[in-house]
Amino acid sequence: MIRMVGFDLDGTIGETIPMCLRVFARAVSPHAGHLLSEEEIVQTFGLNEVGMVKAIVKEGWEQALEDFYTLYEEMHGECAEPYEGVVELIDDLKRCGVQVALITGKGAVSCRITLERFGLQDAFCRIGTGAEDRLNKAELMAGLLEEYGLERDEFLYIGDALSDVAATKEAGVVCLSAAWSEAVDASRLREVNDPALVFGGIEELRNYLAGLIGGLPEAAGEMRP
Repeated sequence: MIRMVGFDLDGTIGETIPMCLRVFARAVSPHAGHLLSEEEIVQTFGLNEVGMVKAIVKEGWEQALEDFYTLYEEMHGECAEPYEGVVELIDDLKRCGVQVALITGKGAVSCRITLERFGLQDAFCRIGTGAEDRLNKAELMAGLLEEYGLERDEFLYIGDALSDVAATKEAGVVCLSAAWSEAVDASRLREVNDPALVFGGIEELRNYLAGLIGGLPEAAGEMRP
């Protein structure tokens, strides 16, 4: 029986990754002394924004981080809503008695800004955020299992990144790969995860979960009476 579902945030709940890249480049490049390439930024992914900034700006990183937060809040209007259907999925999972948590690599500040923009600040039983010095999602998952007294087969994690699959394997839980963002590499996800657990859309994922969780309606048109 599935008792808890954990969600990633960027690229899983909303199309925030392109906006994050633009914000980081604009805010941090002046402090780095050159225009940051997308490749340079992506290489820091997995760390929270503090770790990302520190990896690039050695002196004056505090101001770079402050500039990032200011611009992040200003530019979040470019991504003002979550993906269609994801809020309904979260709500209906909870109606079925499933605990819903958030496990993200984002730092606490940017996570809060995004959740408030999406109206999801009160949607999760627990929110776990990233570390500045390491990939910590597996640790966060293990902490949830212990806190809620869950067996590994009672927990599912939904995320879009290859690193999400690696984290779930480390934690000994199942990853449902979200392959609906613009930036996702679905073919690579199918290489590292069971292809049957890679989903091209939220409705497809919902139908899969409905097969596991009694009372969860399948089709989008049947989400509400």
